[in-house]
Amino acid sequence: MTIQTRSPLVLRDMDIFKRGIDFEVGLTVTTADDEIRKLFEPDAPSIKGRLNALEELHRSGIKTYAMIAPILPGAELLASALEGKVDFIIVDRMNYFYADWVYKKYKLEDKLSDDFFQRTGRALADVCKKSGIKCNIIF
Repeated sequence: MTIQTRSPLVLRDMDIFKRGIDFEVGLTVTTADDEIRKLFEPDAPSIKGRLNALEELHRSGIKTYAMIAPILPGAELLASALEGKVDFIIVDRMNYFYADWVYKKYKLEDKLSDDFFQRTGRALADVCKKSGIKCNIIF
């Protein structure tokens, strides 16, 4: 069974995951930069909280993954931050267009380009390969 969330509150259910068979828990992490996270996801849990939750789940023997979607500025630093915390990473490009105004307001429009997504996806894949983390780019 796969569980995907953005919230470290998933740790409350760790006992259930440990008793279950074939549980997979994934957290969405869009950037390694918490200031960028605050611009795009102001009410979402911190990056540090999500990374700590993944690490705790992983150390407990639960299969974990990170969903890097959408790729936000600073995402290229996530692969190394996820080392030892996940079994695999899934990477996808922008998937919420209602945030276009945030890109414009903070002059980040270049981070909406195909070139940005391709470069960042390749950078993530390269670090994952060196770190031995399976990385699935789905765009």
